Amino acid sequence: MTGRREELRAGLDAVRGRIDAACAAAGRDPAEVTLVVVTKFFPRTDVDVLHELGVRDVGENRDQEAAEKLDPRDRPADLTVHFIGQLQSNKAGSVASYADVVHSIDRPKLVPALERGAHRAGRRLAGLVQVNLDEDAAAGRGGAAPTDVPALCETVAGSSLELRGLMAVAPLGVDPRPAFERLHALAERVRRDHPGASWISAGMSGDLEAAIDAGATHLRVGSAILGSRPPHA
Repeated sequence: MTGRREELRAGLDAVRGRIDAACAAAGRDPAEVTLVVVTKFFPRTDVDVLHELGVRDVGENRDQEAAEKLDPRDRPADLTVHFIGQLQSNKAGSVASYADVVHSIDRPKLVPALERGAHRAGRRLAGLVQVNLDEDAAAGRGGAAPTDVPALCETVAGSSLELRGLMAVAPLGVDPRPAFERLHALAERVRRDHPGASWISAGMSGDLEAAIDAGATHLRVGSAILGSRPPHA
């Protein structure tokens, strides 16, 4: 465990250093940026070590794994769990039972399903609307079309969920900066109608600098901290 702890510490230090440098280059305060460590496929022991090292936000994208690993009855009270994967309607109730924030609301029918799940579990749930930033929607990495985002935000805001902002994944194989700039512009439009929707969840291990430059408030980083994914079923 000592060896793994040092691996995680080194990964965290390196990513935090990148965040500090990117914020300095962008003229931003690093305190404005939340690091969400993506722990999918990694064991609960890693989550516990990360918590000991100061991590308070973790991300998961597989419901069954996350439900078992991060049961609210058996995890640190100050740990915030972010569900960041594409969400099926029939999994929404389960996700709402343990997640604090769902980053991947991409269609209206998810909203009542998440509401019901949160109500059954007696929990408050926040949500972000996921935006498809790929110009070819069929080839995108999930999310609502930008033109559909304002109406979907209205649906979330009119529910018992708390609308926190927008999330997106950069298109593959191209410079992510133009896409992240489009996301920032759309987020500003949403904030005019929903001032509390201040989050921009964007940026991963390979493109966090571009995301910070474009105003991201939350970064979803996995491999740069935890290393290559372990074998899994």
